[in-house]
Amino acid sequence: MRHLALAASTAVLALAALPSSAQAGEGMWTFDNFPIARVNAALGTAIDQAWLDRVQRSSVKFGGCSAGVVSGEGLVLTNNHCVASCVAQLSTPAINYAETGFTPATREEELRCPGASAEILMDITDVTERMHAAGRGLTGQAFNRARDAEAAAIEAEYCADQPERRCQVVSLYRGGQFKLYSYRRYTDVRLAFAPEDRAATFGGDLDNFNFPRFAIDAAFIRLYEDGKPVETPTHFTWNPNRPTAGEPVFVSGSPGSTQRLLTMDQLLTVRDVMLPLDQLIMSELRGRMIRFGAESDENAFIVMDPLVGLENSYKRGIGRMKALIDADFMASKAEQEADFRARSTDWLAAHTAAGGADPWATLSAVQEDVRRLYPAYTLVVARSGGGSTLYAWAEALVRAAQEREKPSAERLPEYGDGRLAGLESRLLADRPVYADLEQVRMEWWLSKTREWLTVDDPRVRELLGRESPEGLSERLISGTTLADPAVRKALWEGGLPAIMASDDPLIRYVLSIQGVTRAVRAEWEDTVEAPTAQASEDLAAARFAAYGDSVYPDATGTLRLTWGRIEGWTYQGTTVEPFTTFGGLWDRATGAPPFDVAPKLLAARNRIDPNAVLNMSVSTDTIGGSSGSPAINARGEIIGANFDSTVLTQRNAYGYDPKVNRSVIVTTGAITVALRDVYGMDGLLAELGVE
Repeated sequence: MRHLALAASTAVLALAALPSSAQAGEGMWTFDNFPIARVNAALGTAIDQAWLDRVQRSSVKFGGCSAGVVSGEGLVLTNNHCVASCVAQLSTPAINYAETGFTPATREEELRCPGASAEILMDITDVTERMHAAGRGLTGQAFNRARDAEAAAIEAEYCADQPERRCQVVSLYRGGQFKLYSYRRYTDVRLAFAPEDRAATFGGDLDNFNFPRFAIDAAFIRLYEDGKPVETPTHFTWNPNRPTAGEPVFVSGSPGSTQRLLTMDQLLTVRDVMLPLDQLIMSELRGRMIRFGAESDENAFIVMDPLVGLENSYKRGIGRMKALIDADFMASKAEQEADFRARSTDWLAAHTAAGGADPWATLSAVQEDVRRLYPAYTLVVARSGGGSTLYAWAEALVRAAQEREKPSAERLPEYGDGRLAGLESRLLADRPVYADLEQVRMEWWLSKTREWLTVDDPRVRELLGRESPEGLSERLISGTTLADPAVRKALWEGGLPAIMASDDPLIRYVLSIQGVTRAVRAEWEDTVEAPTAQASEDLAAARFAAYGDSVYPDATGTLRLTWGRIEGWTYQGTTVEPFTTFGGLWDRATGAPPFDVAPKLLAARNRIDPNAVLNMSVSTDTIGGSSGSPAINARGEIIGANFDSTVLTQRNAYGYDPKVNRSVIVTTGAITVALRDVYGMDGLLAELGVE
């Protein structure tokens, strides 16, 4: 039976016609509204609230990834690509852990990841009424500011004077509910193991978002506090046994963002304006980075991690674009909206009779402004600096100094008192920056902004003055001293007087463009965000009236639980089996990149059972941000870590199809093989309880 390497698709996908009847595996469910009875009936399992509580307290949010606690001494499993930045920051061209793997023999050799933090969700509190009341009767910026101020107040009430806690007010159902998520936060996170990068990324970009896969995309970090490993009595039990096809699987993680609750008008804007712009400018940055990496071995080392991240985003965008230009897929979305509207007739009549606006009409009308304002917003605000770390530091220092002069409730939300500790920790972390790559990013940002907004746009004139993107970026990056953490610390602690007195060219530049960047942001928030939020809140009320609690919210970067089975799929007459093996890895290897096996892994070939399962596909509902999520069985044992999904699954942003949506999991069995037979990590094996 031949395998299918999914590289492109014009698939006709049949999605659930009605959001009131979520199909098997569908839904990234919050832990306080998980459909226990429905899942047990579908899977034949017997999970209960105590099981959910253990899973919640064993799940970890790690930067933009997910992870799971796997021992009583703070050991956490995640993906190798989730620690790639840490590995790069700890490496040098002379000692490159991406090439050799990071294999500390003792805990004393575990190294701290600069600026990294990890969080475990402790409590979820409903604050919907407070948040709705705060914005009632307001519009535009007044609505935004009132909501932001109330969220900041709630976060401060629950987490004031608790530096080990982080509180976040989260919008669910696009404003239908608001929950306070309270996390236990750890800021001393150390790398405990990472394999050779080639072992974790075998197949490179060609195999990315594809299955079969043959990658050991796994790594371990450890949580520390007061210089000692954290005691974590609640954790997943390690199960290294061979998985079974059809076995129920749960995936617990923090998926980043979905857009399943958008209206058709909103989806058309994403298709026609947002995705094309994003893809076009990312493709050019990718080309610039590839060229930069080809210039020298040192450049190749510098660009390796950011290029992989960019290629992931670009390929994910391709999959999403394919969904939105698929006529059958869009027809299914239109059918869902038509059903929703039909079920909401009575609600809408009562709502408008009470003086409310038609939310569908409001969202339709605002799309003209979204289309008009999105290029400036994404380039001048959302992508400001082009991903340059030095620019991001400068902007954070300037904005924080300006905002801290105001009462917390009147600040931009990211600078409220409850969020300053996290910002300070990230800002002052000692991490390497590479001026040449910083300049590539700044040049790209300035040139794309000028190209899309045009030379004659007054905002472009403000950003560039009489300089070229190349000249300005070279002057700013070569002249700044912000790479020195002591300089950043002095500016942070000195506040606005220190910022205003600084002669650092990057600080002076960011100060000079505050009028432009703040104005573009304010117009977007007033014209787009506020009316969208208010109409979406009304739509959420209509959705609850139509479907009750059988609907689940869009992903928001918060902890979710999804479920499914270990299974392959059949597409266009070709069946994809759910497992790959080490023997399949040897067969797929050609010796040439990206199909060259990592040296230490290849050297261990004779010690590895070729039939040992390496990766598996599971019908769980995951998306970006789910990387590193623990895959667990019905007994609560960890059996793998999610690290990818297929190209067909990228339309998961807009809808779930159980026929082809598959998560790609590296199994605990494969990780055990790597620790035991390849890298000699006997200490970790003993800690995991593996004999």
